[in-house]
Order: sequence, then structure tokens, then C-alpha cells
Amino acid sequence: MPMPPATTPLYNHPLPVVEYWLRSQGCTQAQDSPSRWYVKRPEWEADIYLDVEEVQVRYINASAGKDVMRAFPYSLSRHDIEDAIFTGP
Repeated sequence: MPMPPATTPLYNHPLPVVEYWLRSQGCTQAQDSPSRWYVKRPEWEADIYLDVEEVQVRYINASAGKDVMRAFPYSLSRHDIEDAIFTGP
């Protein structure tokens, strides 16, 4: 699937492209909520939620057994959001 340049703000990506990008990062979409995604890496795992105004990430048991929440505006480039989310908590 053709994707806009990585420097393009995420809000300029069509939803199917955002979904393709998340799948290419190893994320799986929740069956009961198409806005929710899950990713697991050897060192961490996270829920990703495509909210109306931002991408919300909840790193599960990331800090002393507690979840860490972060949010990133869609105005950031796909590259910046990718670096922010997928480098971990």
C-alpha cells in the first residue's frame, strides 16, 4: 500500500494507510473496537487507541508494575509518532 512520506503529519494519512502502518509495526486490531490496537515487544507491551484528536498509548506494567500513559497529536509526522510509540516507555 502506498504511504505518504514519513514526514507527513499523521492527520494527512487516510485511515486504511494508518491501519496498514500499525499492522506493519506488529500491532493487532481489537475485534470489539476498531480504534484499539495492541502491540507486544520483548521488553514491553502497549494498547494504542486512535482517539478523535490524538493517538493514546498505554504501556502495560511499564514502570514498577504501573501503566504509563502517553498521548501524541495527529499533527506530528508518522515518523515522529513511530519513534515516540515504538521505542517503548
